[in-house]
Amino acid sequence: MSPEEARAAFRSGHSAPTAGWAPGHAQANLVSVPADWAYDMLLFCQRNPKPCPVLDVTDAGSWSTPLAPGADLRTDLPSYRVWEDGELVDEPTDVLGHWRGDLVSFLIGCSFTFEWSLAAAGVPLRHVEQGRNVAMYVTDRQCRAAGRLRGPLVVSMRPVPPRDLATAIRETAVLPAVHGAPVHCGDPGGLGIADLAEPDFGDPVDAEPDDIPVFWACGVTPQAAVMASRPPFAITHAPGRMFITDARDEQYRVA
Repeated sequence: MSPEEARAAFRSGHSAPTAGWAPGHAQANLVSVPADWAYDMLLFCQRNPKPCPVLDVTDAGSWSTPLAPGADLRTDLPSYRVWEDGELVDEPTDVLGHWRGDLVSFLIGCSFTFEWSLAAAGVPLRHVEQGRNVAMYVTDRQCRAAGRLRGPLVVSMRPVPPRDLATAIRETAVLPAVHGAPVHCGDPGGLGIADLAEPDFGDPVDAEPDDIPVFWACGVTPQAAVMASRPPFAITHAPGRMFITDARDEQYRVA
């Protein structure tokens, strides 16, 4: 399925996790905030580039992006979240009724983008094999605050066989625009995660007996900042349900 076909499916109301969709194309997290919060968000992303690598920022009120000409950020994601004062108030499949003329949208790199490189290198993707969303966890690591925004680092986890660990690190390290190399491997307690079977977002993923849990910084981190900092209004993607761009993943490879 092409990115355009995927976006058309979502525009018509289909909703599903986007891992494995539109091979070879970059996916992006979405966070839209009022213009008077946009500098805080931009600074938060600049200060926390691992979880928040910015691919594009729109003008206030705009729902278009050069990452996908003709696409509509209000309708072309599988599912959205609408926030008021840090509280989740709606999870629609489009935000036409919630859109405001002062919203500035940030498109942030997503680790689903580098999964094609992992698969091509022979690294298994357990959540894709199991037809599940990736598991995501709120950690005990605090991001660097920026203006009124603060919050914890969120990570995604993929179980990796020991023989593939070096490959997984190498393949993702050359894609910093979509989170780059892992932030932690092994004991989840090192990130303050008590139970891998209880993710904060997404689905629990079954590991093989020898698999090592590997954690990458996650673009759901801005949502955690919205919950912690309580801006008056925000729109985000639903975790694991991303904006699929026309950009090719290799254009973000640095080596």
